[in-house]
Amino acid sequence: MYTRHVTMRLKRNAAPELTKTLANVIIPMLRKQKGFRDEVTCVAPERLEAVSVSLWETKEDAEAYNRTAYPDALKSLASVVENNPKVQTFEVTNSTFHDIGVQAV
Repeated sequence: MYTRHVTMRLKRNAAPELTKTLANVIIPMLRKQKGFRDEVTCVAPERLEAVSVSLWETKEDAEAYNRTAYPDALKSLASVVENNPKVQTFEVTNSTFHDIGVQAV
């Protein structure tokens, strides 16, 4: 399983609009993507910062979303996000939400 971490700098007073956009646009879009498993977003309005974590079956699924649907997601966030968000991808090794075993390294 893989995860995409997206760190966003929010515009002032944009946290409520971010939450609404995620619920009405981004999450429905994610649910249509091959390999999508879950989405968690954390917002710190006092710091004008948000972090979105999405879980994917495979690295290829996460990369395919990044190439195909993510540009549309960025467009829908343009009114609430300053600059381009920072995107990082990680392999998941442990989770209490999903049955993920630790792989020997």
